[in-house]
Amino acid sequence: MRTHTPIDRLLSAADQSLRTLWGQTHAQRATPQPEADAWPVPAGLDENERRLSGALLRVDHVGEVCAQALYTAQALGTQDAALRTHLEAASREEADHLAWTAQRLRELGDRQSLLNPLWYAGAFAIGMVAARLGDRVSLGFVIETERQVEAHLDSHLGRLPAADLASRAIVRQMRDDEIAHAEAAQQAGGVRPPMPVRWLMRAAAKVMTTTAHRV
Repeated sequence: MRTHTPIDRLLSAADQSLRTLWGQTHAQRATPQPEADAWPVPAGLDENERRLSGALLRVDHVGEVCAQALYTAQALGTQDAALRTHLEAASREEADHLAWTAQRLRELGDRQSLLNPLWYAGAFAIGMVAARLGDRVSLGFVIETERQVEAHLDSHLGRLPAADLASRAIVRQMRDDEIAHAEAAQQAGGVRPPMPVRWLMRAAAKVMTTTAHRV
């Protein structure tokens, strides 16, 4: 098996970045569907509900854009082949989320955030800094990020219209995957960042989610 050189990994990261921002991501797993006991489907969404679902799914899509940036940067920055494999596997699952949310946005007649390149660049920079601080710290950023995303998705489950069963099924599966990613990073030896860093991460996430809700 050919060993990938640093140049190979750099080119792969560049390709991943371009596909995330301007390509079409294809999910490896089928789009989550409403549970059987959720049928019959309630009445369709009215215009206000559709707009709310679109805004919430746009924020969720931005979160997945950032996840791709974070994992890609961390995989690029680590020298540990096993950790790189771990990060790349998590990135593939997050790519499913990216595809699911993009598809749902199209179904809702809504759009992705216009600032996706900015969100991607910021998350990529954070991922590179985390990788430079060492593998345990890098995994700690994964733990904290996924815990915050879990809470964020829980809040969206409480805000999505009751009739929007399709979006709720997607968000529920995403939340379950994020929990698994945090647990896997913790088992791999990750150490959560100190509280001031967590506060800074939450503040940055608040700016992103508030802006992406509209732009």
